[in-house]
Amino acid sequence: MKWTAFTMDLSKIRKTAQNVRTMTKNLLILSLSTLLFFVFLGLGGYAQSYLRNSPISSMKGLAAQVSNDFFIDMIGLEIPQLNRERESTFSGENVFGFVFRLITDINPKDPKTLLAREVPGLGKMSATPIRGTSSSEPPQDYGPSPGGTDPQQGEGPQAPPPEPSPIPSPSPSPSSPPSQEAQTTQGKKVVLIYHTHYEESWVPELDITEADKAYDESMNITLVGKRLADKLEEYGVGAVDYSPEYKKTQADYSWYKSYKYSRSTVKEAFAAHPEINFVFDIHRDSLPRDKTTVTINGVDYAQVYFIIGQRNPDWQQNEQFAAGIHDKLEEKMPGLSRGIWGKSAHQGDAEYNQSLSPNSVLIEVGGPFNTLEESYRTADILAEVISEIYWNAEKVNAPAGTTSD
Repeated sequence: MKWTAFTMDLSKIRKTAQNVRTMTKNLLILSLSTLLFFVFLGLGGYAQSYLRNSPISSMKGLAAQVSNDFFIDMIGLEIPQLNRERESTFSGENVFGFVFRLITDINPKDPKTLLAREVPGLGKMSATPIRGTSSSEPPQDYGPSPGGTDPQQGEGPQAPPPEPSPIPSPSPSPSSPPSQEAQTTQGKKVVLIYHTHYEESWVPELDITEADKAYDESMNITLVGKRLADKLEEYGVGAVDYSPEYKKTQADYSWYKSYKYSRSTVKEAFAAHPEINFVFDIHRDSLPRDKTTVTINGVDYAQVYFIIGQRNPDWQQNEQFAAGIHDKLEEKMPGLSRGIWGKSAHQGDAEYNQSLSPNSVLIEVGGPFNTLEESYRTADILAEVISEIYWNAEKVNAPAGTTSD
């Protein structure tokens, strides 16, 4: 009996020892995992401060990328008196649409997104809001309709573009262009304006009804680019407008190769004008009129989208550049900008030649149902804002004791 009791006690001791070893092993694994977690957390914090990432990559910048309506609705969850007579950001429909789109990359309000990954070019319409927008409607870029009469030929020869009629001064009103004695770039072309989709036009100007046929060889978006360049020159900022007709210069022309062609255009412009600092690819969007127009003090303006290609490894720098323009537009003309949107690798070109310059951004001015005059009005405001940003940057970069001329 004594031997049997001793054997049982030894078995318990072995079992206890095994439990202790198991607990020790688990404790070591947890300790090591915790250590690695904090090491990676520290490295991530160091990398963020070193790389100076865009505000959208940190909680500090969260406030910069969401709308006032979002904050009000969020606070309204706790303070019912803040609820307003409009659809809440957190309504069942909006929450379902957001989650469904996040999971499937399909917009329930736009059936065309069902085909986006199957039809070449259709995926270009997708975009993700980065900052400065309360809109759930992303910019769209469907391109000309295939087959039939070439939509890029429009409806035949067009009359010369009309000069816009006098525009009532909005409040706050844009400042008048400076006199000849004011600051100037002394003939240097520091701003490049070009057009990847140079034949994008407008339904009202072509006297047609179908948006996918709003393309023309003469009445097109290049007129808006020229207007922007001319206005910048009036503010003393040298600007050059490049508008090659790729259909005539490219033997193998394809609309889907447009950014390949325009990349060469940007490089040629840099070679001819090495002082270029700001780069703008001017487009018009494909959304309907109610999504691309804002009325300010009784005057209609073509709204703008800023598009950032996130396949560019340094896209945060381009986003910061666009944010400066967006913020100033909101100061002068609230509602004129529809915010900054990003496109990832599966959402169109997703680079937009923006890797060639940190101060490069694609700007969508209005849509196919806007008018040339409305687009001109917006170009005038853009010119004022861009010139202010340029001259402010010149003051900052000027050596101590000097002023920019």
